[in-house]
Amino acid sequence: MYPCVEISKKLLRHNTQTVIELCKPFGIKPAGVTKAFLADPNIAGIMVDSGITVLADSRVENLKRLQELPAEKLLLRIPMLSQCDDIVNTADLCLVSELVTIKALNDSAEKNDKIIGIILMVDLGDLREGIFDKEELYATVQEALAMNHVALKGIGTNLSCYGGVLPSQENMEQLCSLAGNIEQRFNIKLDIISGGNSGTISLFAKKNLPARINQIRLGASIACGIGLNDKPIEPLSTNVFTLVLEIIELKYKPSIPMGERGLDAFGNLPEFEDKGIRLRAICAIGRQDIDPDNISPQESGIDVLGASSDHLILDVTDFNERSPLKIGDHLRFNLSYGGVLSVMTSPFVSKLFIE
Repeated sequence: MYPCVEISKKLLRHNTQTVIELCKPFGIKPAGVTKAFLADPNIAGIMVDSGITVLADSRVENLKRLQELPAEKLLLRIPMLSQCDDIVNTADLCLVSELVTIKALNDSAEKNDKIIGIILMVDLGDLREGIFDKEELYATVQEALAMNHVALKGIGTNLSCYGGVLPSQENMEQLCSLAGNIEQRFNIKLDIISGGNSGTISLFAKKNLPARINQIRLGASIACGIGLNDKPIEPLSTNVFTLVLEIIELKYKPSIPMGERGLDAFGNLPEFEDKGIRLRAICAIGRQDIDPDNISPQESGIDVLGASSDHLILDVTDFNERSPLKIGDHLRFNLSYGGVLSVMTSPFVSKLFIE
């Protein structure tokens, strides 16, 4: 059963309902992003029961796991040509940025007697996916509108994931301006203006989010209660997911390795601080399942020293003085969004739902 990640249904429900309420005054219907937990239908089902109407994931394989849930399915990662048939049979909507891909989706949809909705992505400076040149954007819209099995539902952007560009009133207004230009030029109405991810919630406090933004794609806020720069969002919970680890070794050892040193198993030369003899605990998890930088102990007096592929090494000297440890004891850790992503996709970490 260990290592395991505990998933609080109560806190997940709280976070989902709370982000929906936070979005309501701005006319935003959030899409619930499921990729961090491998699109577990139990977790996604709680999100839908809590009011989410669009489930979004970056992988078609994950969306297939959600087919029975009563929500629209949105593919977040721009498609590979090789998966267009799968997409039109799985997703209701997908984010796109290449005209050749839109044509391939249209061909697949025609072959399968379907209509696939698309959200055309615009790059506003973060330099991940999206059309950067305005004239290319307008030309792509014109060609997409001429296709019979593709429905242009809106435009969107992504920020803060690659280049670290912050969402702002200015770049959100730029997105809305492009939407207005498209509508005027082609005499159409765009249903969706998708204004980024959980970081966009940072604009709510000052009420400087343009009124036309009506969708944001929320994963980290629901799963981890965090937003821009990984800062907690009040009143969301940061403890929906908790990692529980078992101690398999507990010994006093020097704090600096002894002997001639080379690279570790991952090609790094780690540095060590001499603190003398310390009590070190090893837990049964490693880098195959989690990056040690993505966990933090829930109790004080525990320091994460590092990890090999299968072993997590901790300094528990101070904790042990307060509460003596033994082999088989369990230690609890908070997870970053990246940490949730790792442990939930690892087959070696058990998943335990709690109320």
